[in-house]
Amino acid sequence: MDNLHSKLETYGHYCDEALLSEHFKALIEEANAAVEPVECDDIDLEDPSLILLDVREPEEFASGYIPGRNTLTIPRGKLEFMAIEKIAKPYGQNTPIITYCLKGPRGALAAVQLQKLGFTQVRNLKGGILSWVREGRPIRNYLGLLQAAKQSSPSG
Repeated sequence: MDNLHSKLETYGHYCDEALLSEHFKALIEEANAAVEPVECDDIDLEDPSLILLDVREPEEFASGYIPGRNTLTIPRGKLEFMAIEKIAKPYGQNTPIITYCLKGPRGALAAVQLQKLGFTQVRNLKGGILSWVREGRPIRNYLGLLQAAKQSSPSG
């Protein structure tokens, strides 16, 4: 599991470089202001009405996803084209949705787009799947259910 942490952290640093653009930073800040964040502790994986929407790319999803009762994957770049078929038709536009990505920004952008498409109960996982893993919560991938020990904060 330490290898998974290492790979996620390395990819996270790569994502940080993308945040250098001031315009992009402003866009992310706008999205974060428009979407209610949700903490790991507030997610009930057994809630049958909740959709966990992973907006990462397919290879990221394959590395591990949050195992809710209704976990969907729609890459951020395809969201607007697939949201009606994969979410609205089977679940409705009022179903609770929590978006997530690796660290949070793509999830926030996706949540804003879902709101613009008429979805009414959209929130974004604060800190993305990295925060989930750091909290010692399980993820699922081709190896099965994986769970690491909760990481302590740098100050504690």
